[in-house]
Amino acid sequence: MAVILGIESSCDETSASICINGEIKSNIIATQAIHAKYGGVVPELASRAHQQNIIPTVDQAIQQAKITKNDVDAVAFTRGPGLLGSLLVGTSFAKSFALARNIPLIDINHMQAHILAHFIEDPKPNFPFLCLTVSGGHTQIVLVKDYFDMELIGQTLDDAAGEAFDKTAKILNLPYPGGPLIDKYAKDGNPTAFKLPEPQIADLNFSFSGLKTAILYLVQAEMKKNPNFLDEHMQDLCASVQDRIVTILLNKLKKAAKQTGVKDIAIAGGVSANSGLRKSLLEMGDKYNWRVFIPKFEYCTDNAAMIAIAGYHKFLNSEFVGQEVTPLARIPF
Repeated sequence: MAVILGIESSCDETSASICINGEIKSNIIATQAIHAKYGGVVPELASRAHQQNIIPTVDQAIQQAKITKNDVDAVAFTRGPGLLGSLLVGTSFAKSFALARNIPLIDINHMQAHILAHFIEDPKPNFPFLCLTVSGGHTQIVLVKDYFDMELIGQTLDDAAGEAFDKTAKILNLPYPGGPLIDKYAKDGNPTAFKLPEPQIADLNFSFSGLKTAILYLVQAEMKKNPNFLDEHMQDLCASVQDRIVTILLNKLKKAAKQTGVKDIAIAGGVSANSGLRKSLLEMGDKYNWRVFIPKFEYCTDNAAMIAIAGYHKFLNSEFVGQEVTPLARIPF
């Protein structure tokens, strides 16, 4: 029996999970509300909150899985990418736990773990499959050939899609985090109300900085004419912004599917919780005869279940690291 403790602390969520023989038995996430009043994640505050949360979170994960700490066979942790101060807390805890119990340590790439979240529950994609990984810090198209054999075939050249949502929300005077609020207002809006540009970027790469600037100029111009513009057009604005971001993402994904001939298509990362993206991907899947894989909401955002499942597959191959391991804010894919 393989019992893996997964630890995730890359940004502002402290999470712990227990995986037993490839099955997730607990997935505890402690979120940090303190960042809302600052309009974004404050790295120093995040690392302090991780220090407060890590022990109770791990304790709860172990209890919920109905095991004891002595039953754990290995510790998997997020090595990067992420905020260095946050990663240090999870890494230090994982190293200490593994040292005290004399058990193996497994380092996990956070972005690969988002993709491997698809192996937590059925149905699971077949290799090779394409995964569009979209979050606040990353936007990538990955050709997944095996659990840890992944090829990055497209990525953003500037802002990530999640960043575009959050920064647009700021322009629209919506509180942080703005992405879910844009999704909420978009449901009652007209996606064709405002015409926004689609960047013409080569190959399978993305760019969202120009779109963000276009939204800013649009709002500034309209506010000069009508100071109540945002209040009167919030739903249509959100629908138009969401529709444009989703079409940018899916047009590149469609191009990638055509180039590779792959029919199993997945999405992952925090932005994969967006209802517009999920709905449009399913519609595109029906149109092009794809098998579409969308993770459950709890596995979209940062969580330790994806770290634990990735750790389980590394454990099977005895891929361990030593106590000299250190976290990395940037990590090669």
